[in-house]
Amino acid sequence: MTLILGYWDIRGLAHAIRLLLEYTDSSYEEKKYTLGDAPDYDRSQWLSDKFKLGLDFPNLPYLIDGAHKLTQSNAILRYIARKHNMCEWGWGMGAGSRWHCPGLGQSELLRVCLWGVAAGGETEEEKIRVDVLENQANDTSEALASLCYSPDFEKLKPGYLKEIPEKMKPFSEFLGKRPWFAGDKLTYVDFLAYDVLDLYRIFDPKCLDEFPNLKAFLSRFEVLPIDPRL
Repeated sequence: MTLILGYWDIRGLAHAIRLLLEYTDSSYEEKKYTLGDAPDYDRSQWLSDKFKLGLDFPNLPYLIDGAHKLTQSNAILRYIARKHNMCEWGWGMGAGSRWHCPGLGQSELLRVCLWGVAAGGETEEEKIRVDVLENQANDTSEALASLCYSPDFEKLKPGYLKEIPEKMKPFSEFLGKRPWFAGDKLTYVDFLAYDVLDLYRIFDPKCLDEFPNLKAFLSRFEVLPIDPRL
């Protein structure tokens, strides 16, 4: 069955979801709603659908999978991770598989495969790390979004740029020498982490220069069988 992902016609809160859908090779289609220009930001296209979809808490993004209808971006991410049994091992490496990465050397590819994947952590420590990072990634992303949508953007931008190292340092320390943020296995929060770190990298291309482990994390993520430019 084809899933339906509904969101504004922007990157926003749906980017990590799109990445996870692609990673799990899910069959899905997008319902993209157009948001009007500033200052009114007309939402009529979404409002015409909002209360017709059978959502318990009508909002964007939403995911419809047959009888299962979800809102809240993190709930959607967790649902997709559970649905695809991401804690199971055994991804193939043949040319026809999702793990065929021509630009990746054999040793690097083996490391990615052997790390495996886990939906949301296996040990209590990993589960705690997943929960903490999920919320921290959201807070850090929302801070940048608030700046970008502010009418005082140009005035506030210089000060915000100076604060970015303070925002990135905790991510670097939290990741440490681990390959992924929960530990040795990829979890759904790595998709959130990639999204927020990439957003800050777009905002300030040099912002991660002081944090080689974060740059290495982005590089690891970008050799997964998905296109981060979605």
